Amino acid sequence: MPQSLRRSEDCISVLVVTADNITSELLRNAFAHGRRGFAVETMTGSSQKIIGELAAHHPDVALISEELQDGPQAGVKVLQRLQNSHHTPAIMLLQSSNPDCVLNAFRGGARGIFYRTHSLKSLSKCIRMVHKGQIWASNEDIEHLINALTQTKPLQLNDPAGIPLLTRREEEVVHLVADGLKNREIALQLHVKEHSVRNYIYRIFEKLGVSSRVELVLYAFSQRDPGK
Repeated sequence: MPQSLRRSEDCISVLVVTADNITSELLRNAFAHGRRGFAVETMTGSSQKIIGELAAHHPDVALISEELQDGPQAGVKVLQRLQNSHHTPAIMLLQSSNPDCVLNAFRGGARGIFYRTHSLKSLSKCIRMVHKGQIWASNEDIEHLINALTQTKPLQLNDPAGIPLLTRREEEVVHLVADGLKNREIALQLHVKEHSVRNYIYRIFEKLGVSSRVELVLYAFSQRDPGK
């Protein structure tokens, strides 16, 4: 049975998903000593086992290792299930800045990339930023994303008649996503229901042929006037 997280309203609950107990306990103990503001619980094992137990956990942020007991990319399966079922902001824990691993993480719905070689002080900041709706990625990670996008078919922004694919409201949603706002915050700013924002984002994905908020952010940046 998972332990319930005791936290105040300003405490971020973090679910750490790793292949083994040693790694998970090291992370838990590191947060317990000298880093306030976090309530940490852990899950270990194979992706199938972890996915089967996800419903009992409702963290603010998830930290998921790319390697679980059933393989080096098994963590992506957990990431995808978490996004499909809970829409929990997630950070992928990687061994190194491998282009394929970075792309798979963001395509799976990760909001941040963190490396085992980085300091736990940086991890605390990473979790806080992702919890606020920001994207955490190094310059090298962004280079991997840009290189991948330049090798794919360019985004079609207009239909054959030259009419923009996105409505004015959809463009507003794109820019608010790029500013790091969560669906609830976008709904408040636009004075609409949160489910309407989800519908807008779904239609935007369909129109632009993208599959993640990260790709949407890159689209938004590509449309901004460089002189501004």
